[in-house]
Amino acid sequence: MESSNLTPFDAVILMSFGGPEKDEDVLPFLQNVTAGRGIPDERLVQVGEHYYGFGGKSPINDQNRQLLEALRQEFEQRGITTPVLWGNRNWDPYLTDTVRDFAKRTGGSRFLAIDTSAYSCYSSCRQYREDFAQTQNVLAQEGIEVSFEKIRQYYNHPGFAYAELDCVHRGLTELIQKVGALDPQKHRLLYVTHSIPLAMQEASERRTAGYREQHLQLIEWINRELGDKQPLNAELVFCSRSGSPRTPWLEPDINDRLEELASSGVEGVVVVPLGFVSDHMEVKYDLDTEAAQTAKDLGLDYVRAATVGVDPVFVSGLVDAALERAAQYRGEPVDSPAVTPEGPLSPGSGSCSTTCCMGRDQKPTTPNWDSLTSSNRP
Repeated sequence: MESSNLTPFDAVILMSFGGPEKDEDVLPFLQNVTAGRGIPDERLVQVGEHYYGFGGKSPINDQNRQLLEALRQEFEQRGITTPVLWGNRNWDPYLTDTVRDFAKRTGGSRFLAIDTSAYSCYSSCRQYREDFAQTQNVLAQEGIEVSFEKIRQYYNHPGFAYAELDCVHRGLTELIQKVGALDPQKHRLLYVTHSIPLAMQEASERRTAGYREQHLQLIEWINRELGDKQPLNAELVFCSRSGSPRTPWLEPDINDRLEELASSGVEGVVVVPLGFVSDHMEVKYDLDTEAAQTAKDLGLDYVRAATVGVDPVFVSGLVDAALERAAQYRGEPVDSPAVTPEGPLSPGSGSCSTTCCMGRDQKPTTPNWDSLTSSNRP
């Protein structure tokens, strides 16, 4: 595999969720997020209080700007001349607008996406591919033909894994500085990810190890790598549950678990936002505000470890994954490293079928390279 070859792609696009920039953006943004669900504006205003508490500005956009610049710098250092763009699902810059502008300016039509979600489930993988299909359909009506591919879900790629390992190590070190030696009876390591409905969890298990299991596999690897440096019991907890209370979601919620741990004699925790690549709203509010206050009320020492952000190891790993995908698309043999038992080419771990992680509504999605034969690949 050529180290700087992204052929046949004309551009790489950083694809993310998006977020508001000011108070006036919050309600329109939430209307975009919940479109088609029939949620009244009054309820959305209540949900938006999290954003209003931060001046209406989600941190995710600035973090994506930083990641975009870091990816461009990594491309330049490797001699990769392929442009790197940015498009969102729910707010400006929208994916369709970014792709339309590039196609009109350059004539480029083939896009390779790097998304900001590491794990496999509907909302973190398939929904992006539905976004690609929607953009294709909208632009086709304007006479602009485009195609999309995306890198694999990278939770087990060494770039992401080793960056996470460093975050955990630094978090443990910070707790040691607060309390002295770590005591398994008094301290706990909590890995946190976004909760999802049980139905979405079950859908993720049809062609992958499953959303929850992917986290657990990575946690197991991190604990092995840390060895004696990590003497604490570690567990996976969840945050950011939403929707009807009658709909079952993955549990336990971090706040509930903190209360249980405090009642059992635990005195301090390291909280690792394993499910998030940057400090966006779920981290800044759910962990840094809400969970931190819960810990304070309970008298717990509370350390929140960093997210991978623009860690050079993580950024380099994303570029490696993009080069890997391009080589696969060209039909070349590649080295596809993974740190967990579910390998990178296992069904659904990036090589998604058109039926992988399907949601409640069966929307059109883009096929991935493995569902195309060498004769009908673009």
